[in-house]
Amino acid sequence: MSSETSSQKPRVAVVFGGRSSEHAISVVTAGAVLSAIDREKYDVLPIGITTDGRWALTADEPERMAITDRKLPSVADLAESAEGAVVLPVDPTSREVVYSEPGQVPKALGDVDVVFPVLHGPYGEDGTLQGLLELSGVPYVGSGVLSSAVGQDKDYMKRVFASFGLPVGPYEVIRPREWEQDPSAARKKIVDFAGEHGWPLFVKPARAGSSMGISKVDDLAGLDEAIEEARRHDPKILVESLLSGREIECGVLEFEDGPRASVPAEIPPVTAHDFYDFEAKYIDSATGLVPAPLTEEQTARVQELAVEAFEAASCEGLVRADFFLQDNGEFVINEINTLPGFTPISMYPRMWQESGVSYAELVDRLIQAALRRSTGLR
Repeated sequence: MSSETSSQKPRVAVVFGGRSSEHAISVVTAGAVLSAIDREKYDVLPIGITTDGRWALTADEPERMAITDRKLPSVADLAESAEGAVVLPVDPTSREVVYSEPGQVPKALGDVDVVFPVLHGPYGEDGTLQGLLELSGVPYVGSGVLSSAVGQDKDYMKRVFASFGLPVGPYEVIRPREWEQDPSAARKKIVDFAGEHGWPLFVKPARAGSSMGISKVDDLAGLDEAIEEARRHDPKILVESLLSGREIECGVLEFEDGPRASVPAEIPPVTAHDFYDFEAKYIDSATGLVPAPLTEEQTARVQELAVEAFEAASCEGLVRADFFLQDNGEFVINEINTLPGFTPISMYPRMWQESGVSYAELVDRLIQAALRRSTGLR
């Protein structure tokens, strides 16, 4: 293929890693995405963000981005230099990416037409990266600033859903100042919540994912330890009551005519773990049931709710919506993920595969949807 033809292909920057506790899972996701992008159709530029925030030029070697022998990958292991930095100009008139090494003349890496962010958690999935890309005038895969922020903050996410009439379970929020200024009053707030809704409780960071920092608390004795574990990931914490029922997930994907829902999946009870935690998801390769064994009416209902959640939060591109199907037959929405995992065992691509959209087509549709959109108000 000639360089002239190659230069006419849209250039996709896959940005991954990041400063959140989900750094390693982002690297794994990037490996899967890089493997799936059609190189005949797109040029690709892998950019990793280290845990301290440096944008690094990385090797385009997806096979080095997998979990191997329970060892998690990192951008530091993939970076071509320990000091070199990639810079995306905050200038909507230029999309040229520059690479600089200390003591050397900066090197232009060419223009980027679209960014495929596969960062999970704060500083990537929460609207911060999306804001930078808006300032730079570069289209990107996934939701915009507001919906990304809402999708990251489980407190405001639930408030938005409730305002749109979506069914939300009981929860309580402990904000940073509450715990720092009067921990006994904050603890009493949680104990009163348990008195109303019963034990056990789930204590989790308000703005984290991949089940990071979540604890199941059976009684008062384990409460303080659970709070401190959640606060290691986020000073704002969320407390939820146990919702008995089945865990059901549903993917939403933006097509040319609007969002559509995938077949749903079910996360079966994980016998080796107290709940569907990080180890169960990524290390022990827990598998869900795709499609979920639901009635036609239940399937239609959860698909309807998933699209409603997508629209309520003004999402774009993709969303994975997580629900509980309660014993009374009613669905309750737990949360959405605006940049759900694309690891080889992730539920989002598995649900779409079962819905007739292959992994490669899924990646292509997300890139095409991003290229159709402008940045700014839309």
